[in-house]
Amino acid sequence: MTPSLYAGFALGLSLIVAIGAQNAFVLRQGLRRQHVLAVALTCAASDSILITAGILGFGTLTQIVPWFEAAMRFGGAAFLLWYGLRSFLSAWRGGEALAADTSEAQPLWPVLATALALTWLNPHVYLDTVVLLGAIAAQYDDPTSFGLGAVTASVTFFLTLAFGARLAAPLFALPRAWQVLDALVGLVMWTIAARLLLG
Repeated sequence: MTPSLYAGFALGLSLIVAIGAQNAFVLRQGLRRQHVLAVALTCAASDSILITAGILGFGTLTQIVPWFEAAMRFGGAAFLLWYGLRSFLSAWRGGEALAADTSEAQPLWPVLATALALTWLNPHVYLDTVVLLGAIAAQYDDPTSFGLGAVTASVTFFLTLAFGARLAAPLFALPRAWQVLDALVGLVMWTIAARLLLG
């Protein structure tokens, strides 16, 4: 690894590893074992596009289009409030377990649409990937390697999270564990939404 590649990998991983709306959704799909690879690759590809945009110098978008930040902030908060409400309702109703033979399969496209919305409607994603990574990459002699390191970190993380979730499968065979997870997901969604609304 070159120093730039290593730095990009380390920073990219540190930014993405915190549990957020996107990560909670990937974890949930991994536990359900439904469209795991597609969801992981969709999130990784989205991050890769945003990281590349930051490396190419699009981090000044909010300066060029002043209303973009506010639109993304309020639109993202509205989506997170709605998704959080769904999670809380699921936790309240309960009754879900990991048994593959009783778990209703979700269609692929609505699942991918949710993954995309959790990524592209979250202003924090733009701040982390486009603005922050883009600004830091510009300080390196080899920003391309830095960006490649950050992209590699994103792909590695999402594949590990999605497929590593299976290790927790015995715990989530219990309906109560799903209720706790849904409640935590709802709490994460509403906390992020509150932070967006409060600036």
